[in-house]
Amino acid sequence: MLTARKLVQKALHEVEMSLRGVLRGFGFKVGKVAPAQFEARIKELVEGHPNLETIAASLLAVRATLRREFNGFEKRLRAMARSDTRARLLMSVPGVGTIVALTYAAAIDDPARFTSSKTVGAHFGLTPTRYQSGETDRSGRISKIGDGSVRAALYESSHIIITKPIKGCTDLKSWAMRIAKRAGMKKAKVALARKLAVIMHRMLADGTTFTTQSA
Repeated sequence: MLTARKLVQKALHEVEMSLRGVLRGFGFKVGKVAPAQFEARIKELVEGHPNLETIAASLLAVRATLRREFNGFEKRLRAMARSDTRARLLMSVPGVGTIVALTYAAAIDDPARFTSSKTVGAHFGLTPTRYQSGETDRSGRISKIGDGSVRAALYESSHIIITKPIKGCTDLKSWAMRIAKRAGMKKAKVALARKLAVIMHRMLADGTTFTTQSA
């Protein structure tokens, strides 16, 4: 279900970008527009241009179908999350919603597979690689091994925690901001994503909801 949702989401994005690209070639700029207003904006731009009207009508029809299917997946996944004990548990973490919770729970499967929660970050490629040669010993970029969808989901949650005013995540946000001051915002988001991976595994292993002490 998660994979199918992602495929539809990607196709939807590609159709919208294609429409923007076609119109840009004729000097029409769509600009920043809300999803609900996208179709009206396209029709406004192509009005009076028969060929563009034909192209737009066809691609907008495809977009409408994809949006309907995407919304259907969203509805089904929300229902799945409500009935899934693990997903409900994970959604008690600030910044973790339906998709992140289901993605993480599906990837972890059995928490007992990991001997320690601290190893989960490395499993999903969220730990820095190390370069050692002679007297040189430095950390590089994260390894990016393992499930990329989990990395993306955890990074999305860390971005929300850092950039949005969300209740219940003061300690996590403060911790990440201290890293941001020292190493930059991007590394802070990765570090927080790794911390979330550890916290969420511990929650699944213990069957406990998130508390400020969890951080």
